[in-house]
Amino acid sequence: MNAVNLAGLIVAAALLVFLVVALLFPERF
Repeated sequence: MNAVNLAGLIVAAALLVFLVVALLFPERF
């Protein structure tokens, strides 16, 4: 796994976590 794949994985994971948080706590956004 190279740096580009690792960065892409981190970005995808961060977006997924943000999406879950936004769905669980809609009053904060």
